[in-house]
Amino acid sequence: MKKSITYKDSGVDVKAGEELVKSIKTIVRETHNVSVLSDIGGFGGLFRPDFSTMRDPVLVSSVDGVGTKLVVAFKAGQYDTVGQDLVNHCVNDIAVCGAEPLFFLDYFSTGKLNQSIAYDVIKGFTIACRENGCALIGGETAEMPDIYKEGEFDLAGTIVGVVDREHLIDGSKVQKGDLLFGLPSTGLHTNGYSLARKVLFSEYDIHDKPEALNGMSVAESLLQVHKSYLSEIRELRSMDGVHAFSHITGGGIEGNTKRVLPEGCELAVDYTSWNRPAIFDLIQKTGNVPEEDMRLSFNLGVGLVIVAASDKITDLAEWASNRQTPLYIIGEVV
Repeated sequence: MKKSITYKDSGVDVKAGEELVKSIKTIVRETHNVSVLSDIGGFGGLFRPDFSTMRDPVLVSSVDGVGTKLVVAFKAGQYDTVGQDLVNHCVNDIAVCGAEPLFFLDYFSTGKLNQSIAYDVIKGFTIACRENGCALIGGETAEMPDIYKEGEFDLAGTIVGVVDREHLIDGSKVQKGDLLFGLPSTGLHTNGYSLARKVLFSEYDIHDKPEALNGMSVAESLLQVHKSYLSEIRELRSMDGVHAFSHITGGGIEGNTKRVLPEGCELAVDYTSWNRPAIFDLIQKTGNVPEEDMRLSFNLGVGLVIVAASDKITDLAEWASNRQTPLYIIGEVV
């Protein structure tokens, strides 16, 4: 008589997935507000927005992943920050359009579900969702044996937000002579990790502390949480003379800021106008990476670009001083 083969034998443990959902319900509910009409575990997340204060609401959505920063998390055995990275990355992508985040959905896929690791990742989602004021209303946890190696997983997230159409920021106000102001990043954020890993892991172990990093380990530096700029954008988007924002991700400062330029305009970026965080210098020197590749692959220490009229220097400097945050003048629109 043939031996029976179960779903669990094939590598998928349905009960483990059900137990994970039960374990995360409390922390997920902490992100909910009066607009959330459903609990996690249903076929779909239910969200009833209140657009009564808007004349012409426009939904803004974005989907993204964390990329090979996950490999660093695997090596370091640290899983509570990559979830924050994903939420903050998605929030920034819609915030630069002037949108307020409403809700977030995640996708967690792995070969064999490790409930402890999954819990840490999802906890990261909830931390960032609370910080950004958006609700985690659902997600998908998929076990896919033979797709991922043991201990590996992948993440993706979708965010939906809203902006009143008259307050939509689309770059249409940008003009020749506008200045580019930069806000600092917390490190690589979530881009350039394939290059960073190839360079650094050929020379260092994940827990090494190169002298250039001033006491930080390679893991600590590479796993710095991707910063959310939502609060800064909220304060600046209504300031007269602020014309656009650019979230600096893959493609670097120029590749991303070009997205908000009207036809006929270009960028003149002065890459010597701010001090790069030590991790970028370490990558460049260790791998003898050409400057062109550095500019294309990394944010180089500038996570958000503000495009504003040149006569707003004093106003923006005062704003930055009040927030006690560095503000760099990094170039202009030409």
